[in-house]
Amino acid sequence: MTAAIVSFALSTPIVKWAGEPGVVIAFWRMWFALGLWWIVMLAMRRPFPDARTWKLVAPAGFFFGLNISTLFTAVTRTSIAHLEFITTLTPLVAVPASALFFKERPNFRALRFGLISLVGVTLVLFFGPATGTATVGGDLLVVVVIGIWTTYLMFTKRARAHGIDTVTFMACMVPTGLVTTVPMAVLLRGDEIFDMASRGWAVAALLAVLTGMVAHGCIAFAQQHLPIQTITVMQVAQPALATLFAFFILDEAVRPPQIVGMALVIVGIALFTISSQRIVPTPT
Repeated sequence: MTAAIVSFALSTPIVKWAGEPGVVIAFWRMWFALGLWWIVMLAMRRPFPDARTWKLVAPAGFFFGLNISTLFTAVTRTSIAHLEFITTLTPLVAVPASALFFKERPNFRALRFGLISLVGVTLVLFFGPATGTATVGGDLLVVVVIGIWTTYLMFTKRARAHGIDTVTFMACMVPTGLVTTVPMAVLLRGDEIFDMASRGWAVAALLAVLTGMVAHGCIAFAQQHLPIQTITVMQVAQPALATLFAFFILDEAVRPPQIVGMALVIVGIALFTISSQRIVPTPT
């Protein structure tokens, strides 16, 4: 789980470090990941997915492709601190959504802890350095990312509920994700897709391994050996770690009020996660 968190935390700073349009990095990252997952499929001698599997996975793939293109674009338009700590609010959207679409019964009283995180995010957003790289447009794009990622999670949950294993899911999800990634890259960047510097190519290939293979694979392995609560609480460390990496890789500074805000975000999301997973008794 630690390996997965470190991999995800490294991904956003190195996307920005590449110095290439985010949508182009996303485009090639998806193609590289496609090749890697199908090599794994063949090596494991998995049967070719049937039509039912493709149909179940396709919606998740569409939204994943849209998510990664939008996320990588947002990375180039705001600071890593802003991006990472805004996206920590995803559970506050995902939990009510899961209750609506899957009739789950989370502890809605846990949402009160989300207020702590909202205060923290406010400090992170409004007390950034005057010379920082964050923009209002970039921050709003991150909010859009939250909605897209939540939708992806809903479709992923539906597909995995039908017994689709991790390798088969990823092998189908990546190519269907190209259905949205390719048009976005072509429409927004056109010929620039093939005009990356060597650093950009290296980053796209690294991300295919780092997040496309290692991070997802480690999480799938951890789910078999750790309680979900432990996994989700550990993941709240990711934004702070990403901000630390951004300091060393990109020289992005943070101010003391932002550090306080980051602590509030982590505490709030941790409390929310723990409380929301408690079983709420069904009225009799």
